[in-house]
Amino acid sequence: NYTRSNATIGSLLSLQLHRYFLLEELSVNSLCSSIPTVDEQATGLEKIVLEASKRGTDPYSILKPRECAGSKQDPHIVPSITNKRIVGCVCEEDNTAVVWFWLHQGEAQRCPSCGAYYKLVPHELPH
Repeated sequence: NYTRSNATIGSLLSLQLHRYFLLEELSVNSLCSSIPTVDEQATGLEKIVLEASKRGTDPYSILKPRECAGSKQDPHIVPSITNKRIVGCVCEEDNTAVVWFWLHQGEAQRCPSCGAYYKLVPHELPH
């Protein structure tokens, strides 16, 4: 009969437990390294907006508008689904009054108070 001493069995058991916990640690680490990215886990409206931003579009007008000088050559762009839209202009940075005026499709128009230019551009809804 082949028998092993208690010390040999204890060391083999210790080695097996060490391997088991090492494998468990490796499998946990592999799970942690496979956390999905924002693009991989996005669904619904969030996915539509992420894909549109990769294409350089803003279908729901949620991003900050492009900075414009407000001059005739570089007017403030105002998107609209109709051929006119009411626009509010805060003519000076510290002004508390808003100057409201109608903006019509076509050439750029000036604010009646400060002279900044605004241009209405057609905008299609994404749905």
